[in-house]
Amino acid sequence: MARITRLEGTLMVAVAAACALAGLADQQPWAPVPRFAIATLALIGLAWIVTFATEQVGGHLGAAVTGVLQATLANLPELFVIVFALNAGEVLVAQTAIVGSLLANALLLLGIVIVVGARRAPGGVMRFSKRLPNDTVTLLLALVFAIVFTSPALGLTPGGGHTQTISVIAAALLLGVYAAWLLPYLRGGNGTHGERPPGREPGAAAPHGVARLTLPAAMLLLIVSGVGSAFVSEWFVAALRPAITVLHISKPFAGLVIVAIAGNAVEHAASVVLAARGSYDLAISVVKSSVAQIAGFLYPVLVIVSLALAAQLTFALAPVYIGALALMSIVVWQVSGDGEASAFEGWALIALYVIVAVVAAYQ
Repeated sequence: MARITRLEGTLMVAVAAACALAGLADQQPWAPVPRFAIATLALIGLAWIVTFATEQVGGHLGAAVTGVLQATLANLPELFVIVFALNAGEVLVAQTAIVGSLLANALLLLGIVIVVGARRAPGGVMRFSKRLPNDTVTLLLALVFAIVFTSPALGLTPGGGHTQTISVIAAALLLGVYAAWLLPYLRGGNGTHGERPPGREPGAAAPHGVARLTLPAAMLLLIVSGVGSAFVSEWFVAALRPAITVLHISKPFAGLVIVAIAGNAVEHAASVVLAARGSYDLAISVVKSSVAQIAGFLYPVLVIVSLALAAQLTFALAPVYIGALALMSIVVWQVSGDGEASAFEGWALIALYVIVAVVAAYQ
């Protein structure tokens, strides 16, 4: 059985070195910006290793399970960052990191994928299956519904005294909806809502081919990278506050842009490469599966997990973020719901994300 390539081995060594430096910087009085930069690079590197290990494990378990593992475990570093942010009392950073991940994937990443894909596609129109985009928008709208009816800022829950209770109940219900969407894929990939596992093209093989590592080796790599992500995420959060003070950037910008892009960098690169190769269904599936996973799984899970942390996460968001998520859901449906998109639609999505980032910079 083939093993990792020389390039992959070199990159893993580089990631290990970055992790070691990030740990050293956390223990020593390093300058805030280099300390934060090293932790960010280590986090991105670990996200790639987690993704690689997940693909290798999935290669032994079948295409449907591979798609589920990719959609769930690829966000481990981001999950740890938000958990440690909550434990440090940084609720605003945690909230904006989740909102930023949704916006970065659904606007920035989808926009780039469409621009790249449309330039390669015949007639300048990128075509893809519309089932998964529509399913994703359904999950997004369900999340927005929960947020709207939880946030005391909108006056629907007077006083906001039951915000946490409502959020936990809503989180449990959203997880049930996510399971109802996901389970048909685990039963062979032929559900009532789609014809294939998330991230899989019609008639294609497993997303990244046959596993090149044995199952024990892949599991060990996944465990090690997952544990490493936990440590680096803690160092990343510890370095975040002094870094944003020195750089004079706002906490909303740090969460919406820096944390969100760092946590999703691997998926960003993978989907753009797929679009450039003409794998339009697969490229769109990577983006949409990530958005669906954050909306239907990651955010609700974090709401429940936060009950055991120093600060609690709820669905109560500032009106500006509620509006951004609601408008994002409508725009994403408009652009991708018909199964085709042109370059100007991609540029429109990118422009919308930049507007949100600029607003966050001035908050």
